[in-house]
Amino acid sequence: MSDAICVEELTKTYLVGKGRPPLTAVDGIRFSVQAGEVFGFLGPNGAGKTTTIRMLTGLSRPSSGCATLLGLNLARDLPHIKKRIGVVPETSNLYDELTAFDNLIFSMQLYGVPRRERKERAQALLERFRLGEKRDTPFAKLSRGMKRALTIAAALAHLPPLIFLDEPTTGLDVMSARSLRQMIAGLRSEGVTVFLTTHYLEEAERLCDRIAVIVKGRIVALDTVDNLKAGSQEKTIVELTLEDFEGRQEKKRFECDDGVEAAVQRSLAETNGRRVLAVNTLRPSLEDVFIRLTGLSAETMLVDKGGKGGGNAGG
Repeated sequence: MSDAICVEELTKTYLVGKGRPPLTAVDGIRFSVQAGEVFGFLGPNGAGKTTTIRMLTGLSRPSSGCATLLGLNLARDLPHIKKRIGVVPETSNLYDELTAFDNLIFSMQLYGVPRRERKERAQALLERFRLGEKRDTPFAKLSRGMKRALTIAAALAHLPPLIFLDEPTTGLDVMSARSLRQMIAGLRSEGVTVFLTTHYLEEAERLCDRIAVIVKGRIVALDTVDNLKAGSQEKTIVELTLEDFEGRQEKKRFECDDGVEAAVQRSLAETNGRRVLAVNTLRPSLEDVFIRLTGLSAETMLVDKGGKGGGNAGG
């Protein structure tokens, strides 16, 4: 499978004042994103996620390093890259006074979509994102979830093979966030490559094929969700569901360093005659992995963002 993005030693530094050392926001990162995958880019506030997106989408020039997107060199081919990618910033870039339909038409004009295709494609996008009934509603009067959906639709108006989504569900209610996740999953099924930043770990766990974790400008882990979780597990954890002599159920957990079989045998020896209803071996969650890598909790991330959209990451 070919790479949609290839990054080599990408670095961004800022001058912060006379006599003070420069601030390194992104520090020599290297990674690749395969065509057609949903790639998660996770990290705490200030880790370098948005700075990386700004560099890859041409909004900020790297201090050093290089990148290719869709086979095009970021330094030499930026105008061509911009025509082939979609970008959904954390804050919407659509126009309040334009209707949902007119915002899509305007986006297509910017990207050079042929005039004869615009109206039909705009209507199809509205229907796809469940905004057909809001066709003539000004953007300012849409709900927050509808605004996010329309912003993604506008980013797809020119049929880009690669799209960047920066915190797409932050601040949304549970149902709106669920709907957007389903849309993101649908993009993958159509072969669109998705570069996703999110503070919601359950969202990343459900959606992403692979995940990179960035901390203080450096990537500290990059792998599939399953491999990240497997690599994080230092002990085998066994959970027993027990029934006491009065028919009440209770769950007990046991940890062991000697593998699954030893952990199960040890846990069964601790039942004290109670009936065993179920035996499960437990694996770490992505949250456990994140805490180990960053020293922060998922709750800290959500407090930093002040959003709602991560709750119940269904879909």
